[in-house]
Amino acid sequence: MKFLTGLCLVMATAVTAPTVWAVDNDLKEIRPEATRNEWQLVKNDATRNIKTYIKQNEDGKRIHFKIDAVIEGSMEKVARVHFDIDNIKRWYWETTDSRLLKKVSDREYYYYMSYNAPVSTPDRDAILHAVVEPYSPKKGYMEIKVNAVPEFMPPKPNLVRVQAQDINIRFTPVTRDKTHLEAEGFVDPGGMVPTWAMNFIQRNAPYTTMLGLQRMVATTSFRDGDPSPFAISE
Repeated sequence: MKFLTGLCLVMATAVTAPTVWAVDNDLKEIRPEATRNEWQLVKNDATRNIKTYIKQNEDGKRIHFKIDAVIEGSMEKVARVHFDIDNIKRWYWETTDSRLLKKVSDREYYYYMSYNAPVSTPDRDAILHAVVEPYSPKKGYMEIKVNAVPEFMPPKPNLVRVQAQDINIRFTPVTRDKTHLEAEGFVDPGGMVPTWAMNFIQRNAPYTTMLGLQRMVATTSFRDGDPSPFAISE
C-alpha cells in the first residue's frame, strides 16, 4: 500500500501562523466534542470522485482517516503502482524515500518510507509490513493490509520512527478502466507532534495522496508481459 500502503500519512510541510490558526478553527467547526470517534466527511471532490473522512480518538495521538475514491485505471494498474515501492515517494504525501526491504513471498513484503516533518520537528520514518490478499471472482476485490513494525531495523539518526500504523486498502474493479479504492486506518507518528500539525495532516494528506495516485496511474506504463512483483489475482 501503499495506500494508501501509506496513507503513511504522517508529515506536513511548514505553514504560516495564520494558516495554522485557520486550520485549527476549521477543524473545530467540523469536530465538535459530541462527534468524537465518529467519521466526518472532510473532502468531497465529485469531479475527481474522491471522498475523505477523519475521526478524532480520545487520546489525540493517532491520525485516523478513511478514503473512498474511484481511480481512472484498471485494478491491475492501480495495484502495480502501489507495488512499485521505489516510486511511492513520487506520489505519496511528503515522502522523501521509499524502498523495498524484504520480499517474503508474492503475498508478503517489508518496505521503508521516510517523510518530511513540520518545521521545528524531526522528520519521521517507518518500517512497514504488507500482506496481499489477491483478487478472486468470488470475493470481487483485492486487498493490501499494512502495519508498522518499528523494531524491524535500528532507528536512524535524526529521524523519529513511526510507532504504529494500520491501513487496509481495498481495490474493487468497477469497469475495465476504473477501480473503486477504499482505505481506512490510523498512524501514530511517534514523538511530539503539535496539535495543529496533526490536524493539518489528517485533513489534507489522504486527499493529496489520492491526487498523486491518480496522476501516477495516468502517467505510468508497465510493459506488457512483465509480471507483477506481488500477486494481484489468484
